[in-house]
Amino acid sequence: MIHVKPRKSLGQHFLTDRNIARKIVSSLSLQGYAQILEIGPGMGVLTETLLTLPDMDIRFVEIDKSSVAYLKDHFPAIREKILMADILKINLAELFDGPFAVIGNFPYNISSQLFFRILENRQQVTEVVCMVQKEVAQRIASPPGSKEYGILSVLLQAYYHIDYRFSVPPQVFNPPPKVQSAVISLTRNARMELPCDNDCFKKVVKTAFNQRRKVLQNSLKGLIPLEKMHDAVFRKRPEQLGVDEFIRLTLLAQEGSAIE
Repeated sequence: MIHVKPRKSLGQHFLTDRNIARKIVSSLSLQGYAQILEIGPGMGVLTETLLTLPDMDIRFVEIDKSSVAYLKDHFPAIREKILMADILKINLAELFDGPFAVIGNFPYNISSQLFFRILENRQQVTEVVCMVQKEVAQRIASPPGSKEYGILSVLLQAYYHIDYRFSVPPQVFNPPPKVQSAVISLTRNARMELPCDNDCFKKVVKTAFNQRRKVLQNSLKGLIPLEKMHDAVFRKRPEQLGVDEFIRLTLLAQEGSAIE
């Protein structure tokens, strides 16, 4: 029998509770796509439930050789659907033709990087249901005005509706993590593209939040010409602004040709 030992270097905490797994999978809308990618299936607790979904082309990316061997042994019908690879290094767009959903118990040490990969592939990734560290989940789902609201909140909310689904206790994992976990869902919104340069938008957002205690007049003075800083918005701090306001700031920065 193949045994899989969780690897600390990969941030592996295997979900062991099948009721939680069913609850996670039931958070998928299954609308607007017929393809699903599971990231980091590990020992297949989510996989087992996913395979009960009708009419879905499901594929799996797993970096751990032992986990891949275990999955192929326990789920022989999907042997050809399992790709052993680093999810951060593969081209997600080449995995599927057309739209697809992403699901998984994201390794907490790379969750932010995974969200940036999802953003890069936002035209195909129409929905995400994932388990992450509770603090990260709260940050991403937080609205403007909250102390948790930050860079990832703005960048993801520009293209996705975010829902905090439910909290998950440490004891349903092997080994139990030292932090609380939570499941969130991201559903693509109607905004296909920003009315400003996407890289400029990211730079404005990151610059503002990297100095979040400062009002925008001070934190963005290197990006937006002073003569354009007459509006009351510049007397606010970044956590007070929504996506549309950050778009307007980006357009001002582009008009001033301050961002290359």
